[in-house]
Formats: sequence, structure tokens, C-alpha cells
Amino acid sequence: MPTLREKCGIFGVFAPGEGVARLTFFGIHALQHRGQESAGIAATDGRSITMRGGMGLVSQVFTEDHLEDLEGVAAIGHTRYSTTGASIECNTQPLVVSDQGDHRPLLDGEVRQLALAHNGNIVNADTLRADLESQGITFETTTDSEVLAQLLATAPGGTWDERFAVLMRRAVGAYSLTVLTRDALFGVRDPNGIRPLAIGRLNNGVERYVLASETCALDQIGAKFLREVEPGEVVRIDEAGLTSWFPAEPQRRALCLFEYTYFARLDSRMRGELLYQSRMNLGAELARQHHVDADVVIGVPDSATAAAIGYARESGIPYVEGIIKNRYVGRTFIQPDQRLRERGARLKYNPLPEMLAGKRVIVVDDSIVRGTTTPHVVAMIRAAGATEVHMRITTPQIQHPCFYGVDMATKDQLIGAHMTVEQVRVHIGADSLGHLTLDRTIAATNQPEGELCTACFSGQYPGVVPLQLDKLALGTAEAAAAASEVPAAATV
Repeated sequence: MPTLREKCGIFGVFAPGEGVARLTFFGIHALQHRGQESAGIAATDGRSITMRGGMGLVSQVFTEDHLEDLEGVAAIGHTRYSTTGASIECNTQPLVVSDQGDHRPLLDGEVRQLALAHNGNIVNADTLRADLESQGITFETTTDSEVLAQLLATAPGGTWDERFAVLMRRAVGAYSLTVLTRDALFGVRDPNGIRPLAIGRLNNGVERYVLASETCALDQIGAKFLREVEPGEVVRIDEAGLTSWFPAEPQRRALCLFEYTYFARLDSRMRGELLYQSRMNLGAELARQHHVDADVVIGVPDSATAAAIGYARESGIPYVEGIIKNRYVGRTFIQPDQRLRERGARLKYNPLPEMLAGKRVIVVDDSIVRGTTTPHVVAMIRAAGATEVHMRITTPQIQHPCFYGVDMATKDQLIGAHMTVEQVRVHIGADSLGHLTLDRTIAATNQPEGELCTACFSGQYPGVVPLQLDKLALGTAEAAAAASEVPAAATV
């Protein structure tokens, strides 16, 4: 039940004659868990780029007619949760901008454009934007993603190698990108590889390629996983096939640890590891490190379910479904009245008293961020008749904010930055509280030590970060006001 929210899911496909808009629709539909504020698709017919997007879920934004209007030779798509820029319609991605670096002669109907979709967060976006504005560039959104788009569109150099080198040299932070031009699709990953990006292949007699934040999107459309885009790499996909190069030297690998523990879908693979197995491993490690005598193990659905099963198997304590989740809470713009708000977590979760009454219950979850929701859940389980409630968390205490695309909290809002584990236990009302240590969390992922970003736990960031990051730093007062009036669909 963490209040962590990932920034975005991105997708791209180059497949002339394959119905690219429809493939992109199903690709971003598979990535819906990465963001539910807005969705968009941009497609090229080889001459110009057309974009369609809006607020809400993928299935709410697009109709059959929209997809027909977007057909072409290549497309990119995006599902958004905002970490920089307000949750307003103008910030919907992909973003389409004028490509000032394209100096090729234009044929009839051709337009110099590029479209960009971004997952991550640029920590020096305010400085970059100020520099671009001083050059006369006008911005239409309040996002760091438009800063990247304009930086690429205005970068000096006659080749894409030179232009991406400018972007990678100047942009600091986390970015996985899909970029669309009239006749090509690009995939880009920052030199630390903080956010994921995978390459897949469609083969219906002719090889066509796909890019996606997670492999579950490749599975959705029948694409075969090839490999991940490497940190610091740019891949280009066009009629000639797939080529790649490294405009920036790869730095220390630092894939976000929360991709393994929370964000990515259970059926996705990262660095060869199935996420379901990784979360089972987390639960088993928890059982070894924080065993307690109990009658049942439950998980906070859905992301902690696999970890709870892993805990149960390792401990020998039966796993049961003790909490049912309403998966549609938070996916509406209709706000509850005061009477419903007072029910707190019951809007999202409903306990099963028959499974909990008279039982000593172990509750497995992913994290405790602000410590606002967990007390409601503990109280809810007690009200269902549990005699004891033992919280077990598959990550260490979060003590530092994220600057790389996770809308987590400021440091003063992080309960783990100001309270000991025992103080948090008292605050949430649990009989016991156990966090997995960082070394065991990493061990459960089967990844080499030092190749994951653990900054929110350890304070060791892959690069230079500001003292604090303001989500609306690039926005106007009007945008901030609009954001306060439009509740985020992903907020639960």
C-alpha cells in the first residue's frame, strides 16, 4: 500500500504495414500500471507526425476511429504519472515539436517534426529550460520532457549521433526515451540506466522492431524479447533495420531497485529475472530475517502478493487472501464525500473477516513511505477480528527522496527519515514491524552488488542531485492552480 508512483510507461514500434497505432495502443495498455493520469500516441506516415492524447486511462482516451487516424509506418506511445509538471492535459505525451535540426530537403507534404515520450526525471531541467528560453524557444508545457524534446530539436550537429551526444552531455538525471521522426524510431537510455527499456522483434516475414519500458508489453503484442537498451546507448530503427551507438560513455549501472520490488509488472523480466520470482525471493528473505509465530500470511494486493506467498512458503505458515483490493479506486476524477473519506483505506481495500478473525496475521507489504495509509490498514485488519498484526516490509526504511522519476515524498514527509523502526511500529499500531535489510533486498533480485540505484534507502545517488525537487518547478501559477483542481487519476 505504498504511495509511490512511477512516472511513465513508454512504447515504440517501427512496422510499416503492421497497424502501428493498434500495436501501440495494446503496448501502452500493458504499461497502464506505470501511470494512469494521461495517455497518448504519436504516429508517422513517413511525411508528418500526428498525435492523439488525453487525460485518463488508455481505454478511455482512444476509440477505433482514433486508431485509424493514427495509422502509419511507426508510432510511439506513453502513459503518464507526473513527477515534473502538473497533471493537466497540455502535459500529455508524446510531445511533438518542430525539428530545427532537420535540414533535409522537404518533399510535398513533409514536415520537420519529432515526437518524444519520456520515463524518468531530469534534475537540471530548470537550468536547461532557462537556457533554451534565452535562445527564443517557447514552451507549451510544464514538463521536463519538453525540455528534452526542445534540447534534441535544437541541438547543433549534422548527424543524430552528434545531436544525441548534446542531449546526453547536458541532461542530468534519469531518462528512457522513445523518439519518433518522419522516417525513424529511436530508443535512448541514460548513462546509468536508471529507468528500464527493452527491445523486441516482430517477425511476420519481415523483421520489425519494438521498444517498451517492460517486456510484458512485448508479450502483449506477440513480439520476441531481444535485449535491453544499454545504459548510454541510442538505438535507431528504420527501413534498414536496427543500428545502435553510444553517444555517452556508460556510467555505473543503477537500475532503480523499486522496479524489482514494486513498479514493474509481475510477468515482466529485467536483466533476465522474472519479477514474480524476484518478489517471491523477497518474501522468503523476509521470513528468514523476521520470523514470527503466526496463523496466516497475507499480502497487501497486488504488488505484495507474490512476496507474501514467498514468505508463507519459507515460513511454513499458510498464505490466505485476507484483503481484497478495489482496482478501480483512484482511476476516477470523482472525489468521495466526507463520510466516504472517513472510511480511509476501506475505499481501496476490504478485509475478509472469515480469514482473519481470531488469527495472528502477518501482513507483507512493499514499503512504508509517509506512514499515512498503513495505520488504517492495520486498524482495518484488527477490526476484522485479528488478534495480532505483524507488518513485514520487503524493503528497508525509505530515508531519502527520489530525484529520478518516482513521485515519492520530500525528506520531511518520509516517516523513515525521522522515526526509528520501533517508533514507526507504534505509529502504525502493529504488534511487530520488520524491514528487509538492504543487502538482503538486493540479494533477492539476483543482481550484482553496486548495479542498482538504492538512493532512497542509502542516500547514495548515482549522480549530483538538488537539495530538493519541486514537482511544479517548471510550471506557472496557473498550471499549479489547475493541478490542484484536477485530482490525479493515479492518486490512491
